[in-house]
Amino acid sequence: MMPSHFFSGMDGLLTRRRLLRHCGLGLMGLSLPSYLAQRAEGMERKAEGTGFGKARSCIVLFCWGGVSHIDTWDPKPNAPPEVRGAFKPIATSVPGVHFGEHMPLLARQMHRLAVVRSAHHTCTAHGKSMYWNRTGHAPPQPENAVNQPPSINDWPTLGAQISRLRQARRGLPTAVQIPYPLVDNNTLQAGDTPGWLGNAYAPLLLDPKRGKPYAGVSRDLGGLQFRPAEGVDAARLNSRLELSRRLEHRPASVAGLRDLTRFQEQAADLLSSPRIQRTLDLDQEPDRVRARYGDHACGQSVLLARRLVEAEVPLVTVVCSSGDLNGGAGDHWDTHGDNFPRLKNALLPPLDRASSVLLDDLADRGLLDTTLVVWLTEFGRTPQIQGSGRNHYPFCYSVAFAGGGIRGGQVYGRSDSQGAKPLDFPCGPGDLHATVLHALGIPLDSTLTDVQNRPLAICDGDPLPLFA
Repeated sequence: MMPSHFFSGMDGLLTRRRLLRHCGLGLMGLSLPSYLAQRAEGMERKAEGTGFGKARSCIVLFCWGGVSHIDTWDPKPNAPPEVRGAFKPIATSVPGVHFGEHMPLLARQMHRLAVVRSAHHTCTAHGKSMYWNRTGHAPPQPENAVNQPPSINDWPTLGAQISRLRQARRGLPTAVQIPYPLVDNNTLQAGDTPGWLGNAYAPLLLDPKRGKPYAGVSRDLGGLQFRPAEGVDAARLNSRLELSRRLEHRPASVAGLRDLTRFQEQAADLLSSPRIQRTLDLDQEPDRVRARYGDHACGQSVLLARRLVEAEVPLVTVVCSSGDLNGGAGDHWDTHGDNFPRLKNALLPPLDRASSVLLDDLADRGLLDTTLVVWLTEFGRTPQIQGSGRNHYPFCYSVAFAGGGIRGGQVYGRSDSQGAKPLDFPCGPGDLHATVLHALGIPLDSTLTDVQNRPLAICDGDPLPLFA
């Protein structure tokens, strides 16, 4: 199969929508009942319709820091040495398509992938570029401010949007982020919060607490782990819950109290349900399976993501790097210095391994067709090597999709000979966002209501024609 750079239309999907264009923060401070209570407040109309909708769940593998597209998805072997860099291209399972040499396992999966080599935007700052890619909407001005503190006026991250528009099975969260929030110098970032949707829709933070941790995390970024207190087994927990119910003589006619009871019971579900606890417990996996994903935080987080989509959680984001871009050091993709050793030794091996095993596992379980996998980042890196690394570069970068109805074995768009700009089929974060929503069957004209009670269109892009 030869790579495809050109596509026919998709029954009007490429037509720009003309209507509705004008149209609280992290969970960590909330008790579990409060989280569930807020999540149920003020429920709007859910998105109706099917869209394309083959995917029931989505796993986003977010590479925080900015992946060097030239050294991974889009090598340039004929470019000058100061552009092509130290890595050689390797063949993939699709003739004519090549990856960087330190992605050998993903290269063998190319027949399942749609690689987009023409993504671009105009923002050079990490936080704002992440905001654009994770919300699907342009960041607040000024565009290139270094940090963007969270605000109640921010667009919600994708997980919060999905939480607002979808329901998970009882007792399970709609959106999860593993293993921690994205931070920069201990500061939460706009684009990694529920924004104007509020804490009720914050993705749940879970941490498998397994595997070799990423280097360079400057503080304990562990997410919540829903386990009973030490020494409290399931039987003892259920006994306590039953005693609590007997002691609470709440009038059934008081709606607010009935709701509070329901929220506490939902919290108890997370703590006491054997099914949910099995989902969160990686010890339920055979040793050989855990080993295949790799004894690393990346691999074990991806394994937990697979278990969550098996349980039908709609959206799981895995942060595939250190969560703190602390001065350019550490295991994250902000490779201003030592770009090639860091990619070769610390960053690409765990991602390559975990990603490849994930695709095989989903396929073996009959879940690949209904699970969209997205490899996403905030921007690329400069074509020109500067010192020992590459700097921020939003003007051309690569992302990839698999599963969820995606037609494998294709390349969408091309960059120029040095990876500096798209040559054809340019696309932006809004289009990537639209592609995910379309795969999940969420109508692109769905609206969400902000703090000023304005209905805002969830999407301002068009889905890429990647589907089978």
